[in-house]
Amino acid sequence: MLAQIEKGEVNPTISVLWKIANGYKVSFTSLVERADDSVSIIRLADIQPPQEDEGRYLNYPIFPFDEQKLFETYRIVIEAGGCLHAQPHLKGAVEYITVFAGDVTITAGGDQIQLSKGDSLRFSADVPHGYQNTGAESAELSMLIYYCKA
Repeated sequence: MLAQIEKGEVNPTISVLWKIANGYKVSFTSLVERADDSVSIIRLADIQPPQEDEGRYLNYPIFPFDEQKLFETYRIVIEAGGCLHAQPHLKGAVEYITVFAGDVTITAGGDQIQLSKGDSLRFSADVPHGYQNTGAESAELSMLIYYCKA
């Protein structure tokens, strides 16, 4: 798979990218880092989001992992009925989710948490976890993943 990605023959899914990142023990966004400037403007139109669940789960990497800050951020869009089952992140990783539109169910460590517009959640992300749009409209989330120092 890595050879096919390097040759530009395939576009990896989010799940494949997470597996590669976890296998190399690096953050997801370190695979697609941007230059660090004192002011960064990220235009949605400039981001090619990895997709999952036949395009119903879109992951827009916004600010990549930084060794000094220990976090990365994403904009997540989940179409009605869309979902993602994620592998555990590195030991000690914590996710912070805020819902800006729609209704979602977050599964983490066996718990299922229902969230709606305006709700936020923090959970340990070093366990299998998932995201599902349980509403009739698109769900939009902000996701911050914090990696504790090993």
